[in-house]
Amino acid sequence: MIIDKSPLSKRILSIDILRGLVMIIMALDHTRDFFHIGAMTGDPLDPETTTGVLFFTRWITHFCAPTFVFLSGLSAYLSAQSKTRAAASAFLLKRGLWLVAVEIIIISLGLTFNPFYNLIILQVIWAIGCSMIFLALASRISYKTVLVTGLILVFGHNVFNLLHIPTDATTGMLLKVFFTSFGTVIPLPNNHLIGVFYAILPWTGVMFVGYGVGAWYNKNYDREKRRRNLLIVGSLTVFLFLFLRFINIYGDPVPRKEHYDFFKNLLTFFNVSKYPPSLQYISMTLGPAMLFLAFTENINNWFTRISSVYGAVPFFYYVIHFYLLHTILVVVFIATGYTSNQIVQIPFWFRPTDFGFNLTIVYLIWLAVVASLYLPCRWFKKYKETHKQWWLSYV
Repeated sequence: MIIDKSPLSKRILSIDILRGLVMIIMALDHTRDFFHIGAMTGDPLDPETTTGVLFFTRWITHFCAPTFVFLSGLSAYLSAQSKTRAAASAFLLKRGLWLVAVEIIIISLGLTFNPFYNLIILQVIWAIGCSMIFLALASRISYKTVLVTGLILVFGHNVFNLLHIPTDATTGMLLKVFFTSFGTVIPLPNNHLIGVFYAILPWTGVMFVGYGVGAWYNKNYDREKRRRNLLIVGSLTVFLFLFLRFINIYGDPVPRKEHYDFFKNLLTFFNVSKYPPSLQYISMTLGPAMLFLAFTENINNWFTRISSVYGAVPFFYYVIHFYLLHTILVVVFIATGYTSNQIVQIPFWFRPTDFGFNLTIVYLIWLAVVASLYLPCRWFKKYKETHKQWWLSYV
């Protein structure tokens, strides 16, 4: 196992490599949201209207959120090994609350550029923050409690797709926010809205499972046994996805449709629900993620070294890339002749429905943004390795 032996850090590079790769890919989806001509008017995953390239551009980013949440749980386990159980729980609680606040105050602003916060968007950072709060409570009980709860949530939350959701407004809203939400909008006074796009508990299950896998990364755990575990569990998870997708009975809220077209059937097969993350979606994404971890423990080349830089400072990268993308959007908005009365848009200011470019331009902007963030991320990585300020553990 390759380990970064920096003065104040002893990082597992295979984890940073995978996390860095998903952070790079993640920026592609956000670039598409801001700059693709059809992002506000079409569904890139709809087999009836999409193209192969557009479908892949959206589909490949499905691997980002579950892998990131899974690795957050794994990292939480590793961090807890240097603390008492009470101290580790307290840190997770504070960091979870901090992440929820960051999602509301910093990420929502970066996404919308709306200084009045008329729309607060709750996405992956919100889900991670809430999951960390639950992890703080469950980890105080035992490691086994976390793992078993995580497996129950991952394998069982799609049961709610088979049940009748209560019509009572409060109960129905709570079930949506915790289990089934996609685009659940909560109205607030004075023309303000909260958009809940990530249901909490399915993502909590992913984090808890990551925490459970963290035990394989204990310093005394046999490296070959860890690699074998990752290969076996990763392969079985991929097989589970294929099995559930073929039988088409359980594990996704929208049953797979058959088309009289091989290409459409192929797209439909891989078009599983992210909102909320279905069992089929989690299996499709986390299976390859675990296989990737198994195969990259002993790899050290130019790409892994670059990827690990982004993976070592994911929060820093995540926040900065939104503000950079939206600033570029403002510049292009002005440069292409749009006027001030077209600034206010829902959900993103400076992003009219008819604005945008083809995928080639989107990919060029994405590559430019990722490349421009390399040096800042490398600087911050070195700063974290050589400084001890308390706040660094939160970013």
